[in-house]
Amino acid sequence: MRKAFKTAQTERPGAVYLAIPEDVESAPLPEGLAPLPLNVVRPQDPSPSQVARAAEILATARHPIVLAGHGATRAGASDALVRFSEKLGLPVATTFNGKGVFPDDHRHALGAVGFMRHDYVNFGFDEADVLITAGYELQEFDPVKINPARDKKIIHVHRFPAEVDDHYPVAVGVHGDISRSLHALGDAVHRRFTMNGTGEKIRRMLREELEQGREENGFPLSPRRVVSDIREAMGREDIVLADTGAVKMWMARMYPTYEPNTMLVSNGLSSMGFSVPGALAAKLAHPRRKVLAATGDGAFLMNSQELETAVRERIPFVVLVWEDGAYGLIEWKMDLELGRDSHVAFGNPDFVKYAESFGARGYRISSADELLPTLRKALADDVVSVIAVPVDYSANLGLTDKLGELTGPF
Repeated sequence: MRKAFKTAQTERPGAVYLAIPEDVESAPLPEGLAPLPLNVVRPQDPSPSQVARAAEILATARHPIVLAGHGATRAGASDALVRFSEKLGLPVATTFNGKGVFPDDHRHALGAVGFMRHDYVNFGFDEADVLITAGYELQEFDPVKINPARDKKIIHVHRFPAEVDDHYPVAVGVHGDISRSLHALGDAVHRRFTMNGTGEKIRRMLREELEQGREENGFPLSPRRVVSDIREAMGREDIVLADTGAVKMWMARMYPTYEPNTMLVSNGLSSMGFSVPGALAAKLAHPRRKVLAATGDGAFLMNSQELETAVRERIPFVVLVWEDGAYGLIEWKMDLELGRDSHVAFGNPDFVKYAESFGARGYRISSADELLPTLRKALADDVVSVIAVPVDYSANLGLTDKLGELTGPF
């Protein structure tokens, strides 16, 4: 029993299954039993020898780069990462799951990796000879896309050892509390790196793409316009959940994020339908923040019954349904790989009436200039709201074609 609770609290924290035989479960309780003493799990300091080996690698590095993952969302790790980057002069990219651990408006920010094509941020990795990962795990992002030639030296900073992978050959693992490890490594490196112009060019292109979205007034709405209006309606600490699908690709690439755990993305097996029940949990955890679930129509219909739970328990949040009547990401990938798509379309209910049938409020966007004011109204109301916005995904192939034509170095 003690082992079960200790395992649940240590890395990686989570659920533990404990099987108790029937005869033990039904046995009479002996006299004088008392609870076991609480075994508090404490963060550990990194090994000084690991820190010294990592510092030796950085002492001779030319262009190191930091990749921050979901593990850096733990308390204190984000602040430590910013200090580490500023002290050494290092550019920082994040995985989709790590969005927000390094603010996108910081001068060292490169954006997020995870898109299915060679994106702007990838050029930062193309130039790097040393990769420092902070809180990164393999299921967040395939390392073959940032280390295809297996020629980068990798410093793995996490609370536990890295998984084995041919494109993730760890030169040294700094294991321990991530904040303490970054502080120790920063103190051990006695040099500051010079930032080249790549990072600013990457940030400029992402900024221009978001600004382009503000000017796109077509209907159905372009994905860029939807992302731009969501960012305009949400505060820095408000929480967005991007469900799996084409919506995730547009949001994770373009949505600027400034605080840890303010953009939540399904990954690993990329379960569709997580955003609505996830929004319930996010609002319960942070009742004073605005919470928005950005979801495709296919993913929404997989778990839309949770609207009833939210209405019954009076847990207010907004669901923004990107409506195209198809499994958009599957269609996108089919068109890229096969040049055609098949069996991805489906019919939708009237989402306004559907929301109202649960006791929630429903809205339908009929022009581009309606979205932002509707978002602001729904987010300000203390009720559950569903907004259906028709989206034109013809921009999907345009984006992948554009990225496929990019060449480097910048």
